[in-house]
This record gives sequence, C-alpha cells and structure tokens, in this order.
Amino acid sequence: MNFLAHAWLARPGNDGFLYGNLIADGVKGRDLSGWPTSVADGIRHHRRVDAWVDQHPRVLAARHRAPRQQRRYAGIALDLVWDHFIAQQQAGERQHQLIERCYQLLSARPAPQRLATMMPVLVEQDWLRRYADFDFTCQAVAGIGRRLTGPNRLAELVPWLYDDYALLEADFSVLWRECQAHLTSSGNDTSAR
Repeated sequence: MNFLAHAWLARPGNDGFLYGNLIADGVKGRDLSGWPTSVADGIRHHRRVDAWVDQHPRVLAARHRAPRQQRRYAGIALDLVWDHFIAQQQAGERQHQLIERCYQLLSARPAPQRLATMMPVLVEQDWLRRYADFDFTCQAVAGIGRRLTGPNRLAELVPWLYDDYALLEADFSVLWRECQAHLTSSGNDTSAR
C-alpha cells in the first residue's frame, strides 16, 4: 500500500498516528523511542499493514502475473496501483477531507531525511488526488524506477500494468475490502507494539 491507502486505514486515529503512517517508509530500524508515542504507533501500524498486504493471496497472484524479469519490482508498482484504485473508488468529500488533513500534517511537520525532499513535492503537486489518473500513477511508478540503480525495471512494468488493469482492479477489490475489515485502526490497538 502507498500513502493514500495508509491514510485511509489510519484516518480514525489522531494526527500523530496518521502522520506516523504517512512517514513510516522514511523511518529505518525498530527503535522508535525517539518518536512521540502516537507517531511510533503509526509507524508500527504502517509496517503491520505492509507485511499483511505483501502476503495476501491476491497480491501474491498479481506479482506472479508480472513479467518474470520485473517480478522482483512488482510489489513497488502494485503499491501505487492500489492507491490509484482508492483515489478513484473513494472519491468524494470524505476523501477530500482526508487528503487535506494529510497535506496539512505533511506541511506542518518535517519528514524523515529519506522523505524530506519528496514530501513537499507530493503536497505541492497533489499526488494523492492525481493517483486517480492511471497515466499519472504509471509515471510515478517509472519515476521511482529512475531513483533505483541499474535498468529501470519499474518503467518496464508499465505496459503490464495497463494490460493487466482489469485483473488488478479485481484483486484490489478483494484486497481493499479485507484491509478495511482487518487493518483500519485508531492507533489504540496496543497489540502491535
């Protein structure tokens, strides 16, 4: 899952919890003692969501359908594709309010070093809404690939993403329904600590 999915799953929580979910990919290591409790809980929740999603049968099946040469990178692409479907299917006032809340948090608080240059661009260019446009989503996939060393395997996945769109949408429908049922959190669940 990517930013928008994590935001939806963390939206019942306080701002610290939501912020932790948004910045978790920029935080290394298991020691979260330097973070406020609610932010650390958000980071843990984000990691629990990622681990659960990565092992979901629909995600595993989608990754298996990816071209063999790029299969190793398919999970990265799928995370953005899931945000595309969320941006489309959850469109409306609730999503608008959630996105505005995310942008306010990301603008008011510094992101970890690994995300420090990206977060202002994400807000300024309104990525969370723009994910609804599949062309934009695929450009974002290729853009991540440019930051990796070696050939841009993520850009090579883009034709497959277009060709497999209907199956990916069906995978997402099952995945998202189960995510919402099992992983939506207010941050008060201490079992993840």
